[in-house]
Amino acid sequence: MVRKHSLHWFDAVNTLVLIIVACATIFPLLYILAVSLSDTASVTQGKVFLWPQGLNFDAYKQVVTDVKIPRAYLNTIMYTALGTLINLLMTSIAAYPLAQRGFVGRKYWMFFIVITMFLNPGIIPNYLIVKELHMIDTVWALVIPNAIWTFQLIILKSFFEGMSSQIREAAKMDGASEYRILFSIMIPLSKPALASIALFYFIGHWNSYFLPMIYLNTDSLYPLQVILRDMLVFSETSGSALVEAAALAPQAKKNATIVLAMIPVLIIYPFAQKYFAKGVMLGSEKG
Repeated sequence: MVRKHSLHWFDAVNTLVLIIVACATIFPLLYILAVSLSDTASVTQGKVFLWPQGLNFDAYKQVVTDVKIPRAYLNTIMYTALGTLINLLMTSIAAYPLAQRGFVGRKYWMFFIVITMFLNPGIIPNYLIVKELHMIDTVWALVIPNAIWTFQLIILKSFFEGMSSQIREAAKMDGASEYRILFSIMIPLSKPALASIALFYFIGHWNSYFLPMIYLNTDSLYPLQVILRDMLVFSETSGSALVEAAALAPQAKKNATIVLAMIPVLIIYPFAQKYFAKGVMLGSEKG
């Protein structure tokens, strides 16, 4: 009876904590959506809380008609798609040999790879390398230096290690090369693991704004997150052309842009959530 009573209190406290966390997570989203759909007077007077006041879509109309924002949105989609594709390809090529027990120097390679998670050289050496490779102000500066993320490499390596070695041995007996085994057998059988790390990569590229600020100099190449950052930081300055306060409350347009930026993640994440959780467990089980 005591054990059941303790379990009951644990469930109650756990439920309460989860409700508080859920409310803290949902509140900003509802507030941003409400402000983006409210009229200028309600926003500037601070009357908007969790429900739109004076429903209108002027903020979204200005976001769509603004030249910079749709262009930045397309840039973000291109960078994210290209970056995620390169990430998956390079991570698969690196994880496959590291998962083979007969790979020479396997432990030493893993040691040098894992240590990069704790010893980061910093932005200046990275910038100098990118500059020497003539990738400044190009899309390659955003996708090549980050082609492999250590944690995602460990996840995929762990998945490959969990697969039956008989599949690889049978393929080698049939004369298949290592590349043929990887691309024709291992990768097709690793869709759950690839989906989980693809979600990590997707969110990382989609939300990235610091690296584009460092490596990109041309406004037309900026992704959406950089434009959002400029709106949030510099929207009150007279030189900013992103927000016209006389026609629309600055908060409404900023929040409308944030809502549009969140849509792809909100659409993709529910479908990939099970792979996301599985990927986290794979990374925690093996290394």
